[in-house]
Amino acid sequence: MADHVIVTTTTDSEESATALASGAVEVNLGACAQVTGPVTSVFRWEGEVRTEPEWRVDIKTAADRASDLADYLRAKHGYDVPEVIATPIIGGSAEYLAWVTAETR
Repeated sequence: MADHVIVTTTTDSEESATALASGAVEVNLGACAQVTGPVTSVFRWEGEVRTEPEWRVDIKTAADRASDLADYLRAKHGYDVPEVIATPIIGGSAEYLAWVTAETR
């Protein structure tokens, strides 16, 4: 298992994405976060295929903080069923990854 992960979510506005990113970093659940968007999302919701703009938030964290970060995102998110996906980081700068760990304590 990887020691570090990137936790990703999407939301409906830049303001919401920035609030999720800032909040996660402020409470030490993520070391840093990037907000990207708008991106075009195509998905099925309530039996209908939809195409809508969203903003993606990628948060770097230590793997042992991923569950708490996922809980935080679900609690603060405006969606009924938010995307919360953790992707393992399988390589990277040792100094950077040490910083990620230190910032999430």
